[in-house]
Amino acid sequence: MSVKSGTGFSTSSIRSSSAGIKSVGASSYVGNYLVVAGGGGGGSGGGGAGGLLSGQIAFSRNVVYTATIGAGGAGRTTTTGLSSNGANGANTSLSSSSVTVTSTGGGGGGGYTGAVGYVGLVGGSGGGGGSQTSAAIIGGAGTVGQGSAGHVIGIINSNSAGAGGGAAAVGQSDFFYGGNGGVGANNSITGSSVSYAGGGGGASYQGTLGVNNLGGNGGGGTGGCDQYGAPQGTAGTANRGGGGGGTRETTGNAGGSGVIILSIPTASYTGTYTGTPTITTSGTNTILQFTGDGSYTA
Repeated sequence: MSVKSGTGFSTSSIRSSSAGIKSVGASSYVGNYLVVAGGGGGGSGGGGAGGLLSGQIAFSRNVVYTATIGAGGAGRTTTTGLSSNGANGANTSLSSSSVTVTSTGGGGGGGYTGAVGYVGLVGGSGGGGGSQTSAAIIGGAGTVGQGSAGHVIGIINSNSAGAGGGAAAVGQSDFFYGGNGGVGANNSITGSSVSYAGGGGGASYQGTLGVNNLGGNGGGGTGGCDQYGAPQGTAGTANRGGGGGGTRETTGNAGGSGVIILSIPTASYTGTYTGTPTITTSGTNTILQFTGDGSYTA
């Protein structure tokens, strides 16, 4: 069987019926996965959310499926030049000898140094463009099938920054107050609906924290405000893949780490794993949630 990132699974191992997708024979069984990468760190622009992939997979008996969880990207430093961008988040992958599903780390938010702003970085979702005073700084592109771009239209002569993209929507921009992060995607693999991969809010030049520079639903960090000693935003939420909130003139906020969640028919679940996944049940399925590296043997 050959399965590539975001493309599903081999039809040689499963078949469809009116009752849904069933495993063929005792050598494999079908489960579901959610793979979310680490979110990008905030620059002046908000960090982009980690890429998100979900779907079904045919687990082959006695095969080890390795979960590698991507860390969130670091926030910008206060140094000058391109290093003042936030860092990209790390990829998250679920892999075996025949299957690889890889989500791409979120793009770092664009930096700000004086009158110069930097374009947001490309990632699973793109980072928001940095603050600037004389040009329209755009956000980075997202990865098709995994996330959205950072804010797509820069604003000329704005001192506020664009927001990072989320799994379900592009990041936003606002002249004075920074942009809201792109919203994440809801997923019910655990048995209840949870939102993942929200973009980080962009830094505001003025105004009150959280008025127009909120993080996207799904763990995106809130952007900071430059004036009057206001708070400088928040990091992306751990194990949701949220982008970090942007700041203008201080160190940026880190992106949130990624996660892998597997939903396996309890009748087929082997109970063999490494690492420390959180294990729950929902209906007829057993749920393994990996917030750190580990593996499951089918």
